[in-house]
Amino acid sequence: MSAAAAPAAEAPKKPGKMKGILMMLVVALLFAGIGVGAGLYAAGAGLVGGHEKAPEDPNAPKLVAKEGAEEGGHGDKKTLPMDGIESDKSPDPTKYKATFFTFEQPFTSNLRDSDGFSQVGLGVSTFYDQKVLDNLKDNEMPIRSAILMVMSQQDSFTISTPEGKLKLQKDLKTAINDVLRQRTGFGGIDNVYFTSMVVQ
Repeated sequence: MSAAAAPAAEAPKKPGKMKGILMMLVVALLFAGIGVGAGLYAAGAGLVGGHEKAPEDPNAPKLVAKEGAEEGGHGDKKTLPMDGIESDKSPDPTKYKATFFTFEQPFTSNLRDSDGFSQVGLGVSTFYDQKVLDNLKDNEMPIRSAILMVMSQQDSFTISTPEGKLKLQKDLKTAINDVLRQRTGFGGIDNVYFTSMVVQ
Protein backbone atom coordinates (compact mmCIF):
# COMPACT_ATOMS: atom_id res chain seq x y z
CA MET A 1 0.00 0.00 0.00
CA SER A 2 2.87 2.30 0.46
CA ALA A 3 3.37 2.18 -3.32
CA ALA A 4 -0.27 3.21 -3.83
CA ALA A 5 0.00 5.95 -1.20
CA ALA A 6 3.01 7.52 -2.92
CA PRO A 7 1.15 8.34 -6.18
CA ALA A 8 -1.73 9.74 -4.13
CA ALA A 9 0.67 11.95 -2.21
CA GLU A 10 2.25 13.28 -5.45
CA ALA A 11 -1.10 14.17 -7.02
CA PRO A 12 -1.72 17.22 -4.80
CA LYS A 13 1.71 18.64 -5.74
CA LYS A 14 0.80 19.03 -9.44
CA PRO A 15 -1.92 21.64 -8.89
CA GLY A 16 0.48 23.53 -6.63
CA LYS A 17 3.10 23.69 -9.38
CA MET A 18 0.47 24.79 -11.84
CA LYS A 19 -0.65 27.55 -9.48
CA GLY A 20 2.92 28.79 -9.19
CA ILE A 21 3.40 28.87 -12.94
CA LEU A 22 0.08 30.70 -13.44
CA MET A 23 0.98 33.24 -10.73
CA MET A 24 4.37 33.92 -12.33
CA LEU A 25 2.68 34.35 -15.73
CA VAL A 26 0.09 36.77 -14.30
CA VAL A 27 2.82 38.80 -12.57
CA ALA A 28 4.89 38.93 -15.80
CA LEU A 29 1.85 40.10 -17.80
CA LEU A 30 1.06 42.69 -15.14
CA PHE A 31 4.57 44.15 -15.29
CA ALA A 32 4.49 44.13 -19.11
CA GLY A 33 1.13 45.93 -19.10
CA ILE A 34 2.40 48.52 -16.64
CA GLY A 35 5.48 49.09 -18.82
CA VAL A 36 3.44 49.50 -22.00
CA GLY A 37 0.97 51.82 -20.25
CA ALA A 38 3.78 53.96 -18.83
CA GLY A 39 5.41 54.16 -22.27
CA LEU A 40 2.17 55.24 -23.94
CA TYR A 41 1.52 57.81 -21.22
CA ALA A 42 5.03 59.24 -21.56
CA ALA A 43 4.70 59.44 -25.36
CA GLY A 44 1.27 61.09 -25.12
CA ALA A 45 2.49 63.60 -22.56
CA GLY A 46 5.42 64.53 -24.77
CA LEU A 47 7.98 63.22 -22.31
CA VAL A 48 9.64 61.09 -24.99
CA GLY A 49 9.97 61.37 -28.80
CA GLY A 50 7.17 60.81 -31.23
CA HIS A 51 5.05 63.90 -30.65
CA GLU A 52 7.71 66.55 -30.82
CA LYS A 53 6.62 69.70 -32.65
CA ALA A 54 8.67 70.38 -35.74
CA PRO A 55 10.66 73.58 -35.42
CA GLU A 56 9.08 76.49 -37.26
CA ASP A 57 10.94 77.54 -40.39
CA PRO A 58 11.79 81.24 -39.95
CA ASN A 59 12.09 81.61 -43.74
CA ALA A 60 8.60 80.22 -44.49
CA PRO A 61 6.11 82.75 -45.84
CA LYS A 62 3.62 84.07 -43.30
CA LEU A 63 -0.07 84.84 -43.66
CA VAL A 64 -0.83 88.56 -43.55
CA ALA A 65 -3.87 89.22 -41.36
CA LYS A 66 -6.28 92.04 -42.08
CA GLU A 67 -6.37 94.79 -39.49
CA GLY A 68 -8.84 93.97 -36.75
CA ALA A 69 -9.14 90.32 -37.76
CA GLU A 70 -9.66 87.91 -34.85
CA GLU A 71 -6.57 85.86 -35.57
CA GLY A 72 -3.30 87.67 -35.81
CA GLY A 73 -4.50 91.11 -34.71
CA HIS A 74 -3.41 94.39 -36.28
CA GLY A 75 -1.47 93.40 -39.37
CA ASP A 76 0.44 90.69 -37.50
CA LYS A 77 1.85 87.85 -39.54
CA LYS A 78 0.99 84.29 -38.66
CA THR A 79 2.77 81.16 -39.83
CA LEU A 80 0.59 78.46 -41.31
CA PRO A 81 2.02 74.93 -41.11
CA MET A 82 3.57 73.79 -44.38
CA ASP A 83 1.17 70.86 -44.80
CA GLY A 84 -1.81 73.21 -44.47
CA ILE A 85 -0.61 75.51 -47.23
CA GLU A 86 -0.29 72.90 -49.91
CA SER A 87 -3.96 71.99 -49.88
CA ASP A 88 -6.40 73.37 -52.46
CA LYS A 89 -8.15 75.42 -49.79
CA SER A 90 -7.14 79.06 -49.55
CA PRO A 91 -7.01 80.85 -46.21
CA ASP A 92 -10.16 82.69 -45.14
CA PRO A 93 -10.30 85.92 -47.22
CA THR A 94 -12.24 87.66 -44.45
CA LYS A 95 -9.28 87.31 -42.08
CA TYR A 96 -6.26 87.68 -44.36
CA LYS A 97 -5.13 90.41 -46.72
CA ALA A 98 -4.55 89.53 -50.37
CA THR A 99 -1.55 90.91 -52.25
CA PHE A 100 -1.66 91.04 -56.04
CA PHE A 101 1.01 90.69 -58.73
CA THR A 102 0.57 91.26 -62.47
CA PHE A 103 2.89 89.69 -65.03
CA GLU A 104 4.25 92.49 -67.23
CA GLN A 105 4.14 90.61 -70.53
CA PRO A 106 1.11 88.71 -71.83
CA PHE A 107 1.25 85.00 -72.59
CA THR A 108 0.67 83.93 -76.21
CA SER A 109 0.25 80.31 -77.24
CA ASN A 110 -1.09 78.26 -80.14
CA LEU A 111 -4.32 76.38 -79.49
CA ARG A 112 -4.42 72.61 -79.55
CA ASP A 113 -7.05 71.98 -82.21
CA SER A 114 -6.52 74.71 -84.80
CA ASP A 115 -4.23 77.31 -86.30
CA GLY A 116 -5.67 79.79 -83.81
CA PHE A 117 -3.92 81.22 -80.79
CA SER A 118 -4.75 82.69 -77.43
CA GLN A 119 -3.15 85.61 -75.68
CA VAL A 120 -3.83 86.31 -72.01
CA GLY A 121 -2.61 88.82 -69.51
CA LEU A 122 -2.35 87.31 -66.03
CA GLY A 123 -2.29 88.45 -62.45
CA VAL A 124 -2.08 86.36 -59.26
CA SER A 125 -2.96 86.86 -55.62
CA THR A 126 -1.57 85.52 -52.36
CA PHE A 127 -2.56 85.85 -48.72
CA TYR A 128 1.09 85.41 -47.72
CA ASP A 129 3.83 87.96 -47.24
CA GLN A 130 6.32 89.37 -49.74
CA LYS A 131 8.36 86.13 -49.75
CA VAL A 132 5.82 84.45 -52.06
CA LEU A 133 5.92 87.36 -54.52
CA ASP A 134 9.74 87.39 -54.36
CA ASN A 135 9.75 83.65 -55.13
CA LEU A 136 7.37 84.33 -58.03
CA LYS A 137 9.64 87.04 -59.48
CA ASP A 138 12.82 85.00 -58.94
CA ASN A 139 11.32 82.03 -60.80
CA GLU A 140 9.42 83.89 -63.50
CA MET A 141 11.07 82.06 -66.42
CA PRO A 142 10.11 78.50 -65.34
CA ILE A 143 6.67 79.79 -64.32
CA ARG A 144 6.16 81.38 -67.75
CA SER A 145 7.14 78.08 -69.34
CA ALA A 146 4.64 76.14 -67.21
CA ILE A 147 1.88 78.67 -68.03
CA LEU A 148 2.58 78.37 -71.77
CA MET A 149 2.46 74.56 -71.51
CA VAL A 150 -0.99 74.73 -69.89
CA MET A 151 -2.22 77.25 -72.47
CA SER A 152 -1.02 75.12 -75.40
CA GLN A 153 -3.25 72.28 -74.17
CA GLN A 154 -6.42 74.40 -74.57
CA ASP A 155 -8.80 74.15 -77.52
CA SER A 156 -10.69 77.10 -79.00
CA PHE A 157 -14.16 75.83 -78.03
CA THR A 158 -13.38 75.10 -74.36
CA ILE A 159 -11.42 78.29 -73.72
CA SER A 160 -14.31 80.39 -75.09
CA THR A 161 -16.83 79.09 -72.48
CA PRO A 162 -17.10 80.43 -68.91
CA GLU A 163 -16.53 76.92 -67.53
CA GLY A 164 -13.44 76.53 -69.72
CA LYS A 165 -12.04 79.84 -68.46
CA LEU A 166 -12.59 78.80 -64.83
CA LYS A 167 -10.87 75.48 -65.48
CA LEU A 168 -7.97 77.31 -67.15
CA GLN A 169 -7.63 79.55 -64.09
CA LYS A 170 -7.51 76.49 -61.82
CA ASP A 171 -4.98 74.72 -64.07
CA LEU A 172 -2.76 77.84 -64.19
CA LYS A 173 -2.87 78.17 -60.39
CA THR A 174 -1.84 74.53 -60.05
CA ALA A 175 0.99 74.93 -62.58
CA ILE A 176 2.37 78.05 -60.87
CA ASN A 177 2.22 76.49 -57.39
CA ASP A 178 3.84 73.28 -58.67
CA VAL A 179 6.82 75.25 -60.03
CA LEU A 180 7.12 77.25 -56.80
CA ARG A 181 6.96 74.11 -54.65
CA GLN A 182 9.57 72.39 -56.80
CA ARG A 183 11.96 75.34 -56.76
CA THR A 184 11.34 76.89 -53.32
CA GLY A 185 9.44 74.24 -51.34
CA PHE A 186 6.40 76.51 -50.98
CA GLY A 187 3.48 77.43 -53.29
CA GLY A 188 1.31 80.15 -51.80
CA ILE A 189 -0.57 81.42 -54.88
CA ASP A 190 -4.27 81.52 -54.00
CA ASN A 191 -5.85 82.69 -57.25
CA VAL A 192 -5.10 83.54 -60.89
CA TYR A 193 -6.85 86.40 -62.69
CA PHE A 194 -7.16 87.28 -66.38
CA THR A 195 -6.25 90.91 -67.01
CA SER A 196 -6.86 90.47 -70.75
CA MET A 197 -7.80 87.62 -73.08
CA VAL A 198 -7.80 87.30 -76.86
CA VAL A 199 -8.68 84.06 -78.64
CA GLN A 200 -8.35 83.97 -82.47
